[in-house]
Amino acid sequence: MESVLFSIENNIAIIKLNRPDVYNSFNQEMALTVNKLLKECSTNPEVRAVYLTGMGKAFSAGQDLQEIIDPEGPPISDIVSKHYNPMIELIREIEKPVVAAVNGVAAGAGANIALACDLTIAKESASFIQAFSKIGLIPDSGGTYFLPRIIGRQRATALMMLGDKVSAKEAETMGMIYKCVADEDFEAFTMKIATKLAALPTKGLGYTKRALNYSLTNDLTTQLAIEDQLQSAAAMTKDYKEGVQAFLEKRKPEFIGE
Repeated sequence: MESVLFSIENNIAIIKLNRPDVYNSFNQEMALTVNKLLKECSTNPEVRAVYLTGMGKAFSAGQDLQEIIDPEGPPISDIVSKHYNPMIELIREIEKPVVAAVNGVAAGAGANIALACDLTIAKESASFIQAFSKIGLIPDSGGTYFLPRIIGRQRATALMMLGDKVSAKEAETMGMIYKCVADEDFEAFTMKIATKLAALPTKGLGYTKRALNYSLTNDLTTQLAIEDQLQSAAAMTKDYKEGVQAFLEKRKPEFIGE
């Protein structure tokens, strides 16, 4: 059975974690496959949005602990540096919107991978757990970077140290995720969002994402200069010209992602 399912539909790259019997926990093969697919999505002009989800009852339970204790398995330093760190960097660096459709529990690295995405949408029955403290580890996969910036240091510290389960509704309320959606509406809603993103000006969205990435470390003066630079680049795109023309002609724009 393939550990990752992949397809491209209507300019959306759909990546489905497919180890449902172990709650889509990551082993080396699955992690490296996801990284390979993300690299391909970044350069494939047909892809204008990425949709990441899990098969079965879970989004991802994080690292497969059986692999960690396997004497033939990769050391934990390689798991972090060669599996998860590249994945988080790829999610942030790909200049196309990445939607995490959290269909069930997202624990450990699985939670932090979801939070690194541009829009994180969860089923009402889903939950998020910073499970690392339960086995004596620290949060990885960008968790200590993103979570305090999303919900504040106090809340992030509590979730990481206490390992409390956060429901999808609670996650929405505290601003951890974009939306919590009723289970029966989840698939239709998340795909509708991905479809909408794939039809928008892809380069403009990519520049927006780049500006947001810079904003995490820049001061105001530096960030204003970045906005100036990226706005000038956006104004050179075909989609900008189409957007202005459509506005003047009072019609719906037809963006091509260029």
